[in-house]
Amino acid sequence: MIQPLQNIDLSKYKVLVVDDVPLNLLVVEKMLVKFGMKITKASNGLDALEKLRTEIPNLVLLDLMMPVMDGFDFLRIARSKPELASLKIIVLSALNSTEDIVRGYEAGANDFITKPIIYEKLISSIANQLRLV
Repeated sequence: MIQPLQNIDLSKYKVLVVDDVPLNLLVVEKMLVKFGMKITKASNGLDALEKLRTEIPNLVLLDLMMPVMDGFDFLRIARSKPELASLKIIVLSALNSTEDIVRGYEAGANDFITKPIIYEKLISSIANQLRLV
């Protein structure tokens, strides 16, 4: 098991994974399910906001490039809602320019991981964000 997770019981945490590519959703789910995390999926920012109306997870893993509502708009809307303002959001995106990364943080991301996802970086980022919950 990866070192940062030794003292964290991830089975008590809920994660919303937002990506329009089914394979990406599956890959992230497979990375997290072994830790017992409860995973919900959404295919775009609007779908994710709808899911957040009924249940707020501990963490959101968010793609940026999606149809209907992209991740940047999702971040701005989520951060404008008092009940979502402190929600931990990690961006997982193929966008990797300095400008895009800065835009992500400015829109409200807590962390930014570029694709292809490095498993250890993702797990370390999740552990760090959940320690702050």
